[in-house]
Amino acid sequence: MLARLAPTVGRTLIVEPNMQAARLLSDLMKGLGARNIYVEQTAAKAMIRAADLEPGIVFTEHVGPGLDGEAFVRQLRRSHLGCRSAPVIMVTAVATASSIKGARDVGVHEFLRKPFTSADLLKRVENVALKPRDWVEGVAYVGPDRRRFNSGEYSGPQKRKNDAPVGAAAEIAAVKDQALRILAAALTQFDNDPVQAVRAVTQQAITLKALGLKISNTRLVVAASALEVCLSGTTPTRASLSAPIRGLLALADPKPLQKTG
Repeated sequence: MLARLAPTVGRTLIVEPNMQAARLLSDLMKGLGARNIYVEQTAAKAMIRAADLEPGIVFTEHVGPGLDGEAFVRQLRRSHLGCRSAPVIMVTAVATASSIKGARDVGVHEFLRKPFTSADLLKRVENVALKPRDWVEGVAYVGPDRRRFNSGEYSGPQKRKNDAPVGAAAEIAAVKDQALRILAAALTQFDNDPVQAVRAVTQQAITLKALGLKISNTRLVVAASALEVCLSGTTPTRASLSAPIRGLLALADPKPLQKTG
């Protein structure tokens, strides 16, 4: 087990204002094989450390002096750091429906409530290291697929259930539908965050082209390739991306597109 966890936990970043809590977590992570563990007390210092360390896993307190855990994760996910997609486990003494939803919506992988045992920690680390989730590169959201977020910390009436598609055909349809939804949203929200919009569009072009090749859908491959060509030229703009994106959206089933808005 430790050998399987090693690639993830080898470089660990802990963002925790409380040094006693940070030492406890550090000691437990050493037991799981972590060899390079760095602790920062504020979000600003944590971002600098993340750039230098390129951690394989990040733990962050939900809130504390100099730290807004959700804002930190949002900044990390939208950065250009190599570790922007690293698993993030949020730690907190209070786990409510709103705090869990907030963590999920900024791109947190797992939620861990204080006080926790070594078994609780191992379960979370196993989940992020051995059960990878699809990455979603959108404009409003960047992070692991939220449909697979299923924190055991809260069991109230608003708990999110696993609604992953069943079967190969359903999975293909879900991938295509999500990519097209993100493209539509990126076009609509382009002016709000051009950099992230271009990054989101680029990822969806790659995803749709690969999907088209997989299912031998020539029209999808050609349309996705046209978008890639547009992205590879001069700096993409909303106007330049509009035609190729609309060409892809035309290949969607009418029903999902109505929900896209």
